Amino acid sequence: MLVASRDRGDSTVECSLDLGRSTTTAGTGGDAWTWRGHRYPYLETCRERTIYFWDDDAFQPASRFAGSLVKLVPTEWGAPTFEIDGIKMLPTLQASPYEDAGRKVALVEPPGKVVLDTCGGLGYFAAWCLAGQAVRVLSFEKNPDVMWLRGLNPWSPMPGDRLELEQGDISLEITRMPDASVDAVLHDPPRFGIAGELYSQEFYGQLARVLRRRGRMFHYTGTPNALSSGRDLPREVATRLRRAGFVVRAALDGLLSVKG
Repeated sequence: MLVASRDRGDSTVECSLDLGRSTTTAGTGGDAWTWRGHRYPYLETCRERTIYFWDDDAFQPASRFAGSLVKLVPTEWGAPTFEIDGIKMLPTLQASPYEDAGRKVALVEPPGKVVLDTCGGLGYFAAWCLAGQAVRVLSFEKNPDVMWLRGLNPWSPMPGDRLELEQGDISLEITRMPDASVDAVLHDPPRFGIAGELYSQEFYGQLARVLRRRGRMFHYTGTPNALSSGRDLPREVATRLRRAGFVVRAALDGLLSVKG
């Protein structure tokens, strides 16, 4: 948009520089574009499916490689998703990943509650919990590169009085949490092949331990490998959750459970 405005001979253009969260006016005359008194070089060519950020003196892709390629990825909805080694971590086919998170958060009824967000990702669950007047959100994210992406993403909420964000492995961190210390849980783990421990009977027992009686939990499962392998992951998860003391029903693309 900036290059097109320059090529048309326009002096300014209305655009979004924060992935659709707001609009602003940028100057597009000359050999650089300007915004809030600063000059920036034009990106004449951009990589497909790539978000850029300003890093001191140049635009850089919002991606990192440290054993795995972790990348912030644009969507048609504004709010980005992210990928790890090319695997998309949030649903984007039919709706914004941000709006999708809102529908799931509504299932646990956050007003007035302490909510555990087990696998924080970009923080969309946490953002909706805060907007829904949760009194406190405890969020954990294991991957330091995903934490870095959160810092670049304008749709990700910042830690503050009601949002406690920690880098840590929830399978370990949960063992340090007191009994009956949260009112609701949002559990959106990586796929089973990457983090099988987060689908284990032991872990579900820990979730039941920290959740107060009648507390609600949404567990994203999707239907991975259902066609290719015949595996019914939601059914497997539901069986383990019932063993852990939950009443379980299907909801959206996962399971809504209530501690009995």
